[in-house]
Amino acid sequence: MHDVIIFLGPSLPVPDAEKILSAEYRPPVRRVDLLEVIREKPRVIGIIDGVFFEDAAVGHREVLQVIKNGIIVVGASSMGALRAAELEPFGMTGVGEVFRMYRDGEIESDDEVALICDPVTNMALSDALVNIRITLKFGVSTGFFTPDEADMVLNAGKSLWYPDRSWSKIISICNLDPLRKESIRTWLKENRIDQKREDARAALTYIRERFCS
Repeated sequence: MHDVIIFLGPSLPVPDAEKILSAEYRPPVRRVDLLEVIREKPRVIGIIDGVFFEDAAVGHREVLQVIKNGIIVVGASSMGALRAAELEPFGMTGVGEVFRMYRDGEIESDDEVALICDPVTNMALSDALVNIRITLKFGVSTGFFTPDEADMVLNAGKSLWYPDRSWSKIISICNLDPLRKESIRTWLKENRIDQKREDARAALTYIRERFCS
């Protein structure tokens, strides 16, 4: 039995995660999963991915119960970032930029990190709004997007239900010149940012360096 249990889904493929941290990897966390883990007495639980709207999401009281049992809880990237921002004052540790954005009030809605994924492979089938937001911010900082363009693209993303949210869909519904749309698609191939993935890696590295060395 591992001392570290990680709930992981579309944010990072398990084979990539295993290269960073030796742990027991489980599917995205659901309601009551944490209460069952308490009996296993791991040293650390990492929450990266979790279910959202269609299924019962992991509750705040569950996380607090784990902490009360002396288990370290680290969150990042997706559901983990959201819960860590809410529960940092009570002992949960957050890692990464998405966590910081929630904690500092730059983003608030659950659907910033929500997406759909293949239930078997955990491969993402839509794009998370927070990744779109951060990519647009980078595009503005480098001069590729004007602020008005970035606002248009972001608002188009917000207008879509999260399972339908993808870069291709968003660009298609924006009121932009066809040539500009094509240049954006080309730019995205090299410049889109997957912050959720980067934060997942950062969380695993944090756990390895703090608790497994």
